[in-house]
Order: sequence, then structure tokens, then C-alpha cells
Amino acid sequence: MTTLPLSRVPDPAEAPTLRWGILAPGGIASAFVSALAAHTTQQVVAVGSRSQARAEAFAAEHGVASAHGSYEALLSDPNVDAIYVASPHSRHAEQALAAISAGKHVLVEKAFTQDAAQASAVINAAAAAGVTLMEAMWTRFLPHIDVLRQLLANGALGDIETVSADHGQWFALDPTHRLYDPHAAGGALLDLGIYPVSLASMVLGTPGRITARGTLTDTGVDRQVSAIFDEFPGSRAHAVVTTTLAARTPTRAQISGSEALVVLPSGFYTPVSLTFAPREGAICTSPEPVITGSGGLAFEAAHFARLVAEGRPESPLLPWAETLAIMGTLDEIRAQVGVRFPGEA
Repeated sequence: MTTLPLSRVPDPAEAPTLRWGILAPGGIASAFVSALAAHTTQQVVAVGSRSQARAEAFAAEHGVASAHGSYEALLSDPNVDAIYVASPHSRHAEQALAAISAGKHVLVEKAFTQDAAQASAVINAAAAAGVTLMEAMWTRFLPHIDVLRQLLANGALGDIETVSADHGQWFALDPTHRLYDPHAAGGALLDLGIYPVSLASMVLGTPGRITARGTLTDTGVDRQVSAIFDEFPGSRAHAVVTTTLAARTPTRAQISGSEALVVLPSGFYTPVSLTFAPREGAICTSPEPVITGSGGLAFEAAHFARLVAEGRPESPLLPWAETLAIMGTLDEIRAQVGVRFPGEA
């Protein structure tokens, strides 16, 4: 192979326009709204918070017309087509269910919910209501991941032997921060480790066996986790994933096959250029991204808007069954590491 396949991901500016409501105006919500403003025709028409002042501040910063001082008011806003749930993981299920009940389409930040049981409840509710529902795992919708998906589909890597990926960031030890708070379903795994776990799922599917080790913070959430996945259907491959909230790591990923290696460089979960290194032949590199950094959030919003316009309840790139399976994988890792959130058995 002398050239790589081109990305098939459409320009996010060409997607049909949805009227969005933002539920929980935190940091990721701010990045999402900024990405939509810069790269799409999507309209953010409302924001909802438990604090009227916070909602108004967010609305003023981003030019949002309506600021609601409760989530209930946001969900009852007739001008809103779709809700972006950007709260801590512990609230995702409750708020997604409320949005579905209000007849809204729902994009839920990753990790989709706190656990698989909650994920199943949300998916069942969306299916019954006939609304579009998707996990906001933005990496799945980026151009370089579409190139990877094509390489896997055409067998360019041969038989996959190993997938390895890591994601670690340093966060100051602060028991009040959501990542250290068990009541917010904190820890490295659901916030950071979800990226390598989701990548392994995309490449290899759901593992039949998971072997995980980890250490906990003083607050009882996972500080560092390493896991090996194997016994994939029809494959002898292994996946190795690591995550930590106590150190910055390379955040790279590699997919090694009998015929070629694909390297996703630092920041693999953001828009990047991948490298394809065949066992024999020239090394190829995909084009540098046009939309960079958190601007890449525009791709998931555009994909979601197309699903809604086409009347499709779930994404073929991240179907409900896979989201549910990934939550099951995360549950098993947490069980082996010894992390239980308040209210869990």
C-alpha cells in the first residue's frame, strides 16, 4: 500500500441544523459549544443549570439565547430539539431519562452512564420513545478513525495481534474535584480510561476475559488502572489498556497486525494524523487534521444531527449494543480493582 484511504467523514458544516440545549454548563460543555460555533451550522439555543446565575453566565459567554435555572425548565423548552448531557457520570442516566421522557433526542457525554444497568435503562427508554440516543465518544467520529476503520475492513493489517493504548493526565489531589469524588462516579477509568477501552472495542470487539489491576485514591475511586483483554471472538489478539489521573502519559495507541502496524500518536483520541507501517513496503501517513483539538467535537454533533434528520435512533459507528458492552467491560474492571460507587451493590 503506497497511499492510505481517504477519510469519508463529511464536513461538519454540511450537517442538518439541530437546535441544541446544553444540560450542565461545565468545561466540556463550553468546549462543545465552541466547536459547534466554529465548525458547524448547529444552533445552541438554550442552557440549563441548577443555578440561574451559572446558566446566565454560560449563555452570555457563548451567545446562547435562553438560560434556564433548572434542568426541568430546559427540558420543557419547546425550542430545543436535542439535549447534550454534560454532567458528571453519576447523573447521566437520570438526566438522559428525563430528556427522553420530554421527547428530546439525547447526546450523552462519555462514559455513557455510571454502569451497565443504567445504560440498559436509558437505551430501553430511548427505544420505547423513538428518539435518537448516542454516547458522545467523539473519537469515533474523527477523520483519522475513519481511515483506521477502512484499514481494518480491507484487511490491510492482517490478523490483529495486539492493541495497546493509554490515557493519563495529572490532576491535583482534591477530594472535592469530580474525578476524586465517588458520588460523582469519579476515577480515572470512566473519564480517561474510557478512550483506550473504546478503541479496543472498536478494533477487536468485546473481550471474553478481562484481567485488571489498579490502585485507589484515599477517596475510594480508581487512581491507576491497567487491564489486559483477550479471548475475543475468532481472534487470539490481546489488548492492553492503561489509565491514571496522577500523571501525564503519552496517550498513544498502536494496532499491530501480521501485515502492518498502525500508530496513533500522542493525543490519539483527538484529531491527529495516523501512521501506517507495513511489514514490507513504504510507511504512509494520513493528512494532518484541518479541524484540531477540541474543535473535533464538531464531528460527533454533526453525525448526531444527521442521524436525527434521517430518523435513525442509533449510530452505526457506535451502536447501543456496543455502548452497553463497553459499560459492561468498565463494570468488570471496576469490580476487579475494587471500586464501588455509592448505591451500588
